[in-house]
Amino acid sequence: MNPELRKIGIDEVLAAREAIGDRLHHTPTFSSAQLSELTGANVLLKAELFQRTGAFKARGVLSKLATLTNEEKARGVIGVSAGNHAQAIAYGASLEGIASRVVMWEGASPQKIAATRAYGADVDLEAADANEAFDRADELVEETGMVMVHPFDDPFIIAGQGTLGLEMLEDTPEVGAILVPVGGGGLVAGIAVAVKALRPDVKVIGVEPEQSAALYAGLAGGQWVRVKPDSIADGLSAPFAGHHCIAIAKDKVDDVVLVSEQEIREGMRFLYQRAKLACEAAGAVSTAALLAGVYKPEPGTTVIAVVSGGNVAPRTASGILDPDEG
Repeated sequence: MNPELRKIGIDEVLAAREAIGDRLHHTPTFSSAQLSELTGANVLLKAELFQRTGAFKARGVLSKLATLTNEEKARGVIGVSAGNHAQAIAYGASLEGIASRVVMWEGASPQKIAATRAYGADVDLEAADANEAFDRADELVEETGMVMVHPFDDPFIIAGQGTLGLEMLEDTPEVGAILVPVGGGGLVAGIAVAVKALRPDVKVIGVEPEQSAALYAGLAGGQWVRVKPDSIADGLSAPFAGHHCIAIAKDKVDDVVLVSEQEIREGMRFLYQRAKLACEAAGAVSTAALLAGVYKPEPGTTVIAVVSGGNVAPRTASGILDPDEG
């Protein structure tokens, strides 16, 4: 059964920005002459990999933590994550003096596990995969009373991610389309809420791996569905898209496109070699969609590809960047 959906509008995004304050970076935007020449559009890269904790996730976490009561803070917080949300929870909870625990799973990046612990969170690795991790987190909430900080299906998380949309509109008022990496859908939903409220003419395009297409499947089926993510873009390994995210995407996201594993590798290589951005695979999917022609912008349009994160282990990066791999 679908949960009751709460309203998420521009007022909620503006409130999230106020709650976050000056604790996060206003990340830079770079031009890409090569992508512009290839596509015939004016392509820019929003370098959110330079955000605190190395990804956009801290926006949503700080927005959510600002809503907790003192009693809830005393109980501590818990989340589920392949790594980026985990680090954001650990970082944000540490700032607030809140105990935190994150459920990850077997096969999660050792670098992301280590970083999460370094920020101060306990890490639970009992789950075998992403689907089991969400079930495990629900069990721990029941056992411990800790407050769930959901990685994507929470109005305050979505509103926090929407602050990235505000930045892009402020920095690039001429933008005509924004390409957004999609896992559970919180980032694309938040950006769509902000952008469509202020600039309804701007297209918002979600980009998912073919092998981890939770939002695409949810939209195609018209309802929440579970998938089995199996992509090199581990930061997008959500086993389902959020109920709120699907509802927002139906109304405000112009399209969701899919990229192959090889296309993701090529996008990541491009960003390393041409743009000098040391991103993770999840952060490269928007660029991959442009390189592969999966999304074809209108000639002359200003397009922003969000590079959402940069938390990648050196061994993983070297395996992808080697053109003989994959």
